[in-house]
Amino acid sequence: MVTRADIDQAERRTAGLLRRTPVVAADRGLADGQVWLKCEFMQHTGTFKARGAFNRILASRERGELRADVGIVVASGGNAGLANAYAAKQLGVPATVFVPEAAPAVKVAKLKAIGATVVQGGAEYAAAYQAAVVHAEETGAVYCHAYDQPEIVAGAGTVGSELLDQVPDVDTVLVAVGGGGLMAGVAAAVEGSAKVVAVEPGAAPTLHAALAAGKPVDVPVSGIAADSLGARRAGGIAFSVAVRCGVESVLVTDSDIVAARSALWNDYRIVVEHGAAAAYAALTTGAYVPARDERVAVILCGANTDPATL
Repeated sequence: MVTRADIDQAERRTAGLLRRTPVVAADRGLADGQVWLKCEFMQHTGTFKARGAFNRILASRERGELRADVGIVVASGGNAGLANAYAAKQLGVPATVFVPEAAPAVKVAKLKAIGATVVQGGAEYAAAYQAAVVHAEETGAVYCHAYDQPEIVAGAGTVGSELLDQVPDVDTVLVAVGGGGLMAGVAAAVEGSAKVVAVEPGAAPTLHAALAAGKPVDVPVSGIAADSLGARRAGGIAFSVAVRCGVESVLVTDSDIVAARSALWNDYRIVVEHGAAAAYAALTTGAYVPARDERVAVILCGANTDPATL
C-alpha cells in the first residue's frame, strides 16, 4: 500500500534531482469550470517515470541494497527503461535494460546513448521481464519495475503533491492508465483533497477490467497508445489504491486519442505521445463531464513521440 506519507518521503529523497513541471490554464470553454494542464512531459527523459526511478534507486541505496558494480536492472524498451537508465547514470551506477527483440531501434539507440547495457531477447515484453528478474537474482542488481513497486509508485505520486501545491483548490485529476503506477501515486497524493479519474484506451482497459472483476486480470492489448499504455493487467498496488480512493475509470477510443493529441498541438503547441493525450481525450469527448464550476487538472504525462505524426 502507498500513502501520502510515502510520497512526502519520496519528495524529500528526490529533492533537487527532478524538474518541477509547470501547470498551464486551459482555454475557457473546454469545460464549465477551470481546467489546468500539468505539463509532466517536460520531466527528465520526457515522462513522469524519472520520478519513480530516482526514488527507487535512492531508497535501495539507503538500505544498502544498491551495489556500485552491478547497479540496477529494468525490463522495458520504452519510457521506464529510459527513465531508469537516466536516473542510474545521474546517480553513478550501471543500468542493464532488457528489451524484446522487436523493440524499436530508435529506443534501443536512446538507451545506449544514455549509457545503459541493452540486452535484447524474446518476442514479447514478458520474456524480457523474466530475463531481467533472473539477472537481478543472479547478479544482485536492484530490480526496478515499470510500475508495480511501492517506491516507483510513491515517486510517481510526487506529480500529485506538486500539483496540489500549484493548484490547491483542484477538485479532480484526470490521469491516463496503463499499469496504473502514475494513477496510484497521484490518487494517494491527493487523497482527501481531490478525486482521481483514470482514463484508459478501450483497446487496453486494464484498470476498468480489474474494477469490474474485483481484482487485476489480464486483458488483450492493442491500439494506438499501446506503446506506453500497453500493460496487460493493472498492478496490484494500482488496484488497491484505486479501490481505497474510489478511483473511477472511463474509456476513450483510438480516434478520440488521436483527435485529442492533435488538439493539444493545434491549440497549445504541446506535443505529447498518444498515451498522454488519452487523459485529455476524456474532456474533449465527454467521456468525463465535469460538474459546473468543477476545477479539473489533466496530467500530460509523456512526450516520447514522433512530431511528424501530428
